[in-house]
Amino acid sequence: MAYSTILVEKLVEDRVAVITLNRPEVRNAIDFTLRQELYQAVDDMEKDADIGAIVLTGGPKMFAAGSDIAALLKNTAHEQFNRVSLWELIFRMEKCRKPIIAAVAGYALGGGCELAMACDLRVAAESAKFGQPEINIGIIPGGGGLSRLTRLVGISKAKELVFTGKPITAAEAQAIGLINKVVPDEEVLNEAIKMARSIARHSPVALGLAKYVLNNAANMDIHSAESLENACFSLAFASEDQKEGMTAFLEKRKPVYKGK
Repeated sequence: MAYSTILVEKLVEDRVAVITLNRPEVRNAIDFTLRQELYQAVDDMEKDADIGAIVLTGGPKMFAAGSDIAALLKNTAHEQFNRVSLWELIFRMEKCRKPIIAAVAGYALGGGCELAMACDLRVAAESAKFGQPEINIGIIPGGGGLSRLTRLVGISKAKELVFTGKPITAAEAQAIGLINKVVPDEEVLNEAIKMARSIARHSPVALGLAKYVLNNAANMDIHSAESLENACFSLAFASEDQKEGMTAFLEKRKPVYKGK
């Protein structure tokens, strides 16, 4: 599929897809077309048997400076409600059975920060900045900047970031649990691909089930979460990948998973 706001590269030998936000003229500001195309790309990569993990990046200088304010200002409430929203895109990323890793350089602000938080793991360049500055233009985060931020960093720190609207450095973001790893600027994409490659070698069935349980268990009481975990553990045991994985372990060879 031809895209106008993103680039998609498949590293088939690594079983990794790299999706790059490609609106450099507006610092990768997120508009309707980008949301729609990124939604479709995630959908396509999830269905692609050659891909085991996805890397989302904005390029070497900018992740995403937020939503396209000029475009948003033109929208009526009806148009905003009926278009693919940032929330719908982020929900789709969360539902994707394949792990998504953000490679963040430059600014990840507002919707850009929310996109990064929707990924399963986040690798940041030393110069990266993160923040939810919506309060500065009279609105609040609307794509997970309140709910996901709270779960990642705790309610007190989330309130500080949202109420002040001030960005934080990559080092600060790592210290509060917002990101997983900080690397030199020139290494951020390669590090994310390396991480994705190490994940993509595992069973697609097991990865999908693990992601599903991890995403949902946080919203459940402990007994319900354990029940879900046990059910998905049983589903993993019913898969061909389980038999291949255990057989390969006993035979001291690398498993060849089929995602079944």
